[in-house]
Amino acid sequence: MTASAREQYPRSACGRRDGVAAVEFAVCLPVLLVLTFGMIEACTMMFLKQSLSIAAYEGAHTLVRPNATPAEAKKVVQAILNARRVEGATVSISPGNFTSLPEGDPFQVTVSAPAATNGLLTTPFYAGKTLSAGVTFLKENP
Repeated sequence: MTASAREQYPRSACGRRDGVAAVEFAVCLPVLLVLTFGMIEACTMMFLKQSLSIAAYEGAHTLVRPNATPAEAKKVVQAILNARRVEGATVSISPGNFTSLPEGDPFQVTVSAPAATNGLLTTPFYAGKTLSAGVTFLKENP
């Protein structure tokens, strides 16, 4: 800056910039926090969905074994869900008359869990939502 420019724009006329960084941080921090917590919650829900898928698959895989019962399948599903700390899950096997289902007919194992009780945070993103996963297998010869 030349001497004439200094005379034309004295320091007091340009204003002080001492608190600019603090103000920018205060404006950006809430946005960064919302993004961070949103990503954490989204990852938690992806983990929950994957846990439900794995549990449904293993339950159906148990039912394919000779002389397997729906009670055994539900026990396997619940063990997986307990290991992954999934709470409030429900398991359904359809059709309900699995033991009399003919060979080669499809059956489905569906596992559902509420998102609100399985999230890390209490956010409104997944409030009242239930995630579920299902798998369809064919009944094999006992």
